Amino acid sequence: MKATQVKENIYWVGAIDWSIRNFHGYHTGKGTTYGAYLIMDEKITLIDTVKAPFAEEMISRIRDIVPLEKIDIVISNHVEMDHSGALPNIMELCPNAAIYTSGPAGVKGLTAHYGQRDYIPVKSGDSLSIGKRTLTFVSTPMLHWPDNMVTYCPEEKILFSNDAFGQHLASSERFDDEADLSVVLEEAKKYYGNIIMPYGKQAQTAWNTVNSLDIEIIAPSHGVIWRSHIPAIMEAYALWSNNEPETGAIVVYDSMWNSTDAMAKTIAEAFRDCGMPVRLYNLKSNHYSDIVPDLLTCKYIAVGSPTLNSQMMPSVASFLCYLKGLSPKNREAFAFGSYGWGGQSIEQVEKELETCGFHICMDKIRIPYIPTQEQLQQIYTNVSDMLK
Repeated sequence: MKATQVKENIYWVGAIDWSIRNFHGYHTGKGTTYGAYLIMDEKITLIDTVKAPFAEEMISRIRDIVPLEKIDIVISNHVEMDHSGALPNIMELCPNAAIYTSGPAGVKGLTAHYGQRDYIPVKSGDSLSIGKRTLTFVSTPMLHWPDNMVTYCPEEKILFSNDAFGQHLASSERFDDEADLSVVLEEAKKYYGNIIMPYGKQAQTAWNTVNSLDIEIIAPSHGVIWRSHIPAIMEAYALWSNNEPETGAIVVYDSMWNSTDAMAKTIAEAFRDCGMPVRLYNLKSNHYSDIVPDLLTCKYIAVGSPTLNSQMMPSVASFLCYLKGLSPKNREAFAFGSYGWGGQSIEQVEKELETCGFHICMDKIRIPYIPTQEQLQQIYTNVSDMLK
């Protein structure tokens, strides 16, 4: 395994996970990468490691540059095991390396995961000289764990950004200008929506921090390294972290005998005919994490379910549970669905939408059994009137 040069004497030594398709419920259809970075200086420094099963891949890339035992310093920006999982391997192979992490959260987290050791705590503003270069630490708590921090090298104008600005994207390309930018930005949007969105205020802090620094390269823990399109990802983060929807609508639903399906398509048609960009998502064929990127910027969300055993469909319940955890808020929403004799699901959906922090912009739509053409026309009219 070969290392990839980021700048002179600075290397990406991470790992590519081509096969992963699930990350805490997030559908990672394009796999992911684990970013670890090696700095060759008077004190040889490793910034982060990789997920444990990929330790040998990382070690092989490091050995392409330098023997493992020569590493003097390890920086742990984040305790989560896709970042720190190979740390025990490094501890064993580099027993004299000093390990720096955020204090006290990083020290607590590393101790809980890997046992007691003389971890060295750092805080925002602390700097560490490693020779010709300096590493400065900036705490970014709850982006997205309490221990998170980023590391900045002013001499090289590189930000090792941890989870910020990342993408779950496995590719042979290491840099943004080598890959398809539209794909990279779409995966960055999906990553933000599914991982970072609950921590929008913290993301704004990270954005402000980055914006105040002189940066030529952003090296995240997942995905490609930003060097040519930093303004594009910065502009995107400024928009997403504001959590202010622009326009557009998404219609999300499941259906048993196509009645709720017919309602969903009618609602989508009404949005479209009113000039509102709309996406239609049947939960039978769409994973909820693939829906979230559209939620970042849409203004309206309609969620539909038939009634099954006095409850909403399990797929809809799962979607709404996932949505609550992401705390999107500030959207206009309504519920709809068909039913046979009970019809409890539609009210349940409406309550869950309220719990998500959405404003209910239209009363729930309940249709028994199979909607008639007249009922579908009324749904169309009601949605159109609501948008006026």
